[in-house]
Amino acid sequence: MSLPKRLAGVKRLFLDTAPIIYFVQQDQRYLNILRIVFERVDKGLLLAVTSPVTLAECLVMPYRQGRLALAQCFTDLILYDKNTTFVPIIEETALKAADLRSRYNLVLADAFQVATSVLSGCDAFLTNDKDLKRVTEVNVILLDD
Repeated sequence: MSLPKRLAGVKRLFLDTAPIIYFVQQDQRYLNILRIVFERVDKGLLLAVTSPVTLAECLVMPYRQGRLALAQCFTDLILYDKNTTFVPIIEETALKAADLRSRYNLVLADAFQVATSVLSGCDAFLTNDKDLKRVTEVNVILLDD
């Protein structure tokens, strides 16, 4: 099923780290697909949701490489985009992440991402992590599907 069809009815979309990195760095394998998503976000048709995990993971390589302008691009998109909600990690998120990690054997960062998406009422979770397809609490959409 195409991405536009998978997004039908989705109002709140959690953006995992990989789609943001692919979009900001203009990864040609996924750029056309991600343009659809980010155009919908820009038009206010879709509310993007992100977390501190997303921000931290996106900033590792730019910091490591001393590419501060790239780090700022990630920061602006994740924290300050008008149709993006940055959801902090709180106690309830940690509890949900522990539950998800125990049931699905997720790595901790993924458990926090999924917990954040579930608790913030996301209709879908955009990722390229096949391991997350086993999660049933949220509609997981893989870029490679």
